[in-house]
Amino acid sequence: MSSFTKPLTVTKLSSGMWEVERGFKYYVGEENSDEYVRVPRGFPTDFASVPRAFWVVLPPDGQYSQAAVLHDYLYSCHGVLPKKTYTRKRCDELFLEAMAVLEVPTWKRLIMYRAVRMFAWLGWKKHAQRIALTSEKEKV
Repeated sequence: MSSFTKPLTVTKLSSGMWEVERGFKYYVGEENSDEYVRVPRGFPTDFASVPRAFWVVLPPDGQYSQAAVLHDYLYSCHGVLPKKTYTRKRCDELFLEAMAVLEVPTWKRLIMYRAVRMFAWLGWKKHAQRIALTSEKEKV
């Protein structure tokens, strides 16, 4: 089974965001596999982007927080990692897999996974535009 190398440790920022205090790796597919995602120290996150109306059932942070940080990181780099590139769908599947590792109840995992499949394309597109703008600035 997949695994996280360290528990999630974050610090609250004044902007309402959180910052990863201690970087961690998520091993894809099985523990200590050659395929992993490294979330660096200092990465900013808002945890799960759940509309406020649903916070009673699914607050932004919970048992799934580390999976949400992993997902935020994958979206922030548009799935492009040093040794691997993931599609949006694969990033969402890794979110689902990581929630299972964290033993999030199946009903919550499925709701959150379906929500990112239906609505997270907006965030994916936003990050793609930011990356494109950054690339353009670097060329100048």
